[in-house]
Amino acid sequence: GPCTECSCSSGKAPSKDPSHTKKKEDGDGLSVPKIFFGTRTHKQIAQITRELKRTTYSSVPMTILSSRDYTCIHPVVSNSGSNRNEMCVELLEGKNGKSCAYYHGVHKLSEHHGLQAARGLHQAWDIEDLVSLGRKLRACAYFAARELMVGADIVFCPYNYLLDPQIRESMDINLKGQVVILDEGHNIEDCARESVSFGVTESQLRAAREELDFMVSNNIRQRDHGPLRAVCCSLI
Repeated sequence: GPCTECSCSSGKAPSKDPSHTKKKEDGDGLSVPKIFFGTRTHKQIAQITRELKRTTYSSVPMTILSSRDYTCIHPVVSNSGSNRNEMCVELLEGKNGKSCAYYHGVHKLSEHHGLQAARGLHQAWDIEDLVSLGRKLRACAYFAARELMVGADIVFCPYNYLLDPQIRESMDINLKGQVVILDEGHNIEDCARESVSFGVTESQLRAAREELDFMVSNNIRQRDHGPLRAVCCSLI
């Protein structure tokens, strides 16, 4: 039946009952933890959000964290292949005198969803819904999803967003005191290995060795570059 302890379906303010909230460590206030729901693939996120729509909690504020591969709508960057991240950063930094108009329209998308939630019209959505709306409003879905995380009660994302400390830092994800749900947890080991693994080709190793040879021969930080060169040579 309808939830009586929170604002998800009744439209009322959340209950202040201490038994349903979590005290902050400093004791100065009360905070409700977010739910971080990690899955193995983006396809699984689509399945979960579809099921969420069928529940009483379909109106709970949510967001989906995803890579630029799935959310970028810039006509040049989105068709650039494997260097979307680099091109996006260059546009944000204003290199070559160019910028991203879609990034500057992020507020249109985040406020659009916020307005729906305020009117009680907010429904669970998939990343494709956000991207489609982003194209309509000419607003970046990638950064809008990150902004929506601030007010979200549920955050859906792939495993590595929760397991990889570098991604957590870049996405401003703080899991302390939050609820973490990992779907199909038996896949966690493989994901953890992938997060700390790196693939390199022989040509890349040879190029690195040549650069390190130059550093060592020109007496540039030999104590650092010498051992690195030895590693490259042994791998080759």
